[in-house]
Amino acid sequence: MKLLSATALATTLLAPLPAFADKAAVLNTYADIAAAGYEDSLVTAKALQAAVDALVADPSDETLAAAKESWITARAPYQQTEVFRFGNAIVDDWEGKVNAWPLDEGLIDYVDSSYGGATDENEYAALNVIANETFSLSGTEIDATNITPELLAETLHEADEVESNVATGYHAIEFLLWGQDLNGHGAGAGARPATDFATGDACTGGNCDRRGEYLKAATELLVSDLEWMAAQWQDNGAARETVLSDENAGLDAILTGMGSLSYGEQAGERMKLGVMLNDPEEEHDCFSDNTHNSHYYDGLGVQNVYLGSYTRVDGSVVSGPSLSELVAAADAEVDSALKADLEATMAELGELKEAAEGGFAYDQMLERGNEKGEELIMSAVDALVKQTKSIERAVTALGIDAIDFEGSDSLDNPDAVFE
Repeated sequence: MKLLSATALATTLLAPLPAFADKAAVLNTYADIAAAGYEDSLVTAKALQAAVDALVADPSDETLAAAKESWITARAPYQQTEVFRFGNAIVDDWEGKVNAWPLDEGLIDYVDSSYGGATDENEYAALNVIANETFSLSGTEIDATNITPELLAETLHEADEVESNVATGYHAIEFLLWGQDLNGHGAGAGARPATDFATGDACTGGNCDRRGEYLKAATELLVSDLEWMAAQWQDNGAARETVLSDENAGLDAILTGMGSLSYGEQAGERMKLGVMLNDPEEEHDCFSDNTHNSHYYDGLGVQNVYLGSYTRVDGSVVSGPSLSELVAAADAEVDSALKADLEATMAELGELKEAAEGGFAYDQMLERGNEKGEELIMSAVDALVKQTKSIERAVTALGIDAIDFEGSDSLDNPDAVFE
């Protein structure tokens, strides 16, 4: 073995850390990926808005199909931004406006008789705003003659402080485009007809003009909410400035988002809980049968952040010094294990996605006794749990205080799910 001279050794020890171990550079990459992800979400939401305008102006099977396709396209970049939740208060305080679920769809529009009516938990579960120009809400008479973004955001969303009163965001729009999925564990998504937006005698479902007003207002609101969040990650934006202002807190935010989304939110609340309850309503995108894509792109978002690389909707790539490189500088074995676990998770989510696209819908996978479906979902759950353990080891390798990731009874206390 060739030994370094004292001078060479001193020079090596005093040399600055390589760029890949620079915390500030890693945080800048993280903020750049957030900015690009929210910009892509905004671009695709504007495309959705154009498709919605076309549908309302000229309802047909073709314009409805185009609006649905635009909605599905818009979900892919947005789901990749969910990794910025949990660790960034500015995102958590805002996220419920655009992605809250599940929702009591009877608040918004007509529903099947099997849906029922008001419940002890939600007096407004079947309010049907589209059918009622005036109604009483928490003792106040509401004039809903005009369905506006302000009415949805300031009056209806989480009305009476009930979380399932979701009046805005992707899932309200999804319900208006697809309608209820009444197939249970059978094949097929919601089947709202284009004539639900027609005028005159061609109108089905009643109140077609107001349904179009609601859809346009909800989409306009989604665009404006995404414009606001995209701005927070630009240069001098509040979210970017917060992340960059304290390097250790910034790294904590990255890891908190990765671990909490992987474990409690995705593996627990969005996946294992549905398997335990065998409930097709426990789908994230339950009206459109798009849940497999939501799960896949959530997982991809975690991998993006760790590897410091995001592929935009136009095919360009935003990349830079990564958290992976920072962890590798501290403990190469931990980094290798976490990268392998992230890859394994994406493989499992990819299999689930492929199966759904091949005709085995997610709600079919949730049926009691469906061994193949349970295997597909639980293999992904197990992979997500395993990668979370590697994320915990990365926290330790970086010398960060232990982080309490979001949990889920379905993972931490399964018996409580049935209490």
